[in-house]
Formats: sequence, structure tokens, C-alpha cells
Amino acid sequence: MKKTLLLLFVLTVAAVLAACGNSATGADGKTKKIKIGVTGTDGEVWPILKKKAAAEGIEIELVEFADYTLPNQALENGDIDINSFQHIAFLSSFSKENNADLVPIGATVIAPMGIYSKKIKDVSELEDKAKVAIPDDPSNQARALKLLESAGLIKLADDFGLFGDPSKIVDNPKNLEIIPMVAQQTPQVLPDVAISVINNGVAGQAGFDPAKDPIFLEDGADKNAIPYVNVFAARSEDADNETFKRIVELYHTEEVKEAVKKDTNGGSFVVDLKPEELLEVYKGL
Repeated sequence: MKKTLLLLFVLTVAAVLAACGNSATGADGKTKKIKIGVTGTDGEVWPILKKKAAAEGIEIELVEFADYTLPNQALENGDIDINSFQHIAFLSSFSKENNADLVPIGATVIAPMGIYSKKIKDVSELEDKAKVAIPDDPSNQARALKLLESAGLIKLADDFGLFGDPSKIVDNPKNLEIIPMVAQQTPQVLPDVAISVINNGVAGQAGFDPAKDPIFLEDGADKNAIPYVNVFAARSEDADNETFKRIVELYHTEEVKEAVKKDTNGGSFVVDLKPEELLEVYKGL
């Protein structure tokens, strides 16, 4: 009987230890198995990141979602540990609308918006009263106007926000004629305007090289562009999780950066911004 009880005790302990080994928390209390919510797994980036993490004892499980609101809901509910699919502006909007306690913990990439032209080679060549095409949907229109400001062409009001429109232009030295239109039309009107602000994806569909063809390109480190930097997001209580921080660091290794360029044909690049910089912008939104 004693031998039987001892055997049962040993088996029970072994089972508990095995369960701990398979859980999201290791013996040191730090998360070792991480579920990351994403909206796409194509390309080389995630396999490379998973391999790098595995070499350090971090198992990454990708959880793919078809709808852009679901990864944040899953994160808020605790179904996943972190997610990576959105820019800061989107995260801010979701958190406000849903009273969610989510924060950015690290930058990933930005798909820069660009200024294109068939008539000039530099924005400094713009003439007075030149026609400027921009997307007309609220988010991209605001982003385009911020890009024009970064290019030194206009100045926007301090309260411009995420969805400002041309009425928020407070200084327009060259009296540029700003023409909002459907985003897909911005490449088509290039023969008729001096410059056109074109989304990265739309530019690629129109046959442009988003990395080489713009005469002015959004800078991921520019204060106007930071709201559109994609991020890893976590629940605020996990903002200082060391394993999550390590995943962010691994994302910024040269091998991952090269994979991003390859996967996007140079249309996106990894952005190096400190978590506190991201959080400051996030709170400001």
C-alpha cells in the first residue's frame, strides 16, 4: 500500500511539472509560450522571428484573425498575449471606443505614404497655386495633410488631431489647391496635378515602387508619422513583461528587417522607436 501511494504521489508530481512546462508561464514566473494575434502570416518575417525566439526558449504561437477588430478584443479578453497588426492611431481609436486597457510596447513597421509627381523632381519646385491631390477618406486625408506639413508646404492647426481636414490648414504660403478625392484615383490624376499624395498600397497597385518613386516619403521617426507606425500591443499590466520586450528586440534584428523589405518589395521598413515614445504619442491621441 505504501509503495502504491508513493507511486501515485510521484506520478502526480510529474504530471504537475509537465503541465507547468506546457503552460504560458515558466518556472521563473516569466511567460515562455506566447500567443501573438495577427491578421496575416504570409512571407518570411514570422518564420524567422519564431525561429529566433525558439532559440531563446520562447515558443511563439501565431493566432490569425480575419477581422481587424478581433485581435484587440482577444487581447483585452486574455485569449492572446500580444498582437501585431495595427498602427498606433488604430489602437488608440479602438481603446477609446471600447474602454480597453491596451498599450503599444514596441514598434514594428511603417508603410510610408509618399508624394508623387510626373512634373517635378522635388517639392521645392512647386509653383504658386499648384494643384495637389490627396485621399478623401478621413484617416488618409489627415495623414496626407500631415505629410504635406512635414514636407514644409503647409502648416496645420495645433488641434488637427487624427481626422483633420483642409479647413485645419492655418498657413499655405504657396496657395496650393488641395483636391481631396477617392484614394484609388490619386495615381490616375498625376498628369493633371503638380503632385499627388498616394497610399503605399495604392501606389504599388498602380505600378509604382513605393520605396523609390516618391519625390518625398514619410519618415517613420517624424512626429507626424508616428501615429501610423505599426506596433506590438499588450494589456497595460503586461507592458514591462521581459519576454514580450525580448520579442520586440528580436523583431528589430537585421535578418527580420531584411525579411520585411523582401516581403513588401521595399514598401515597408522596420521602425526603431522607444516604447516610451510610442506611449507618449498614444496617450496624446
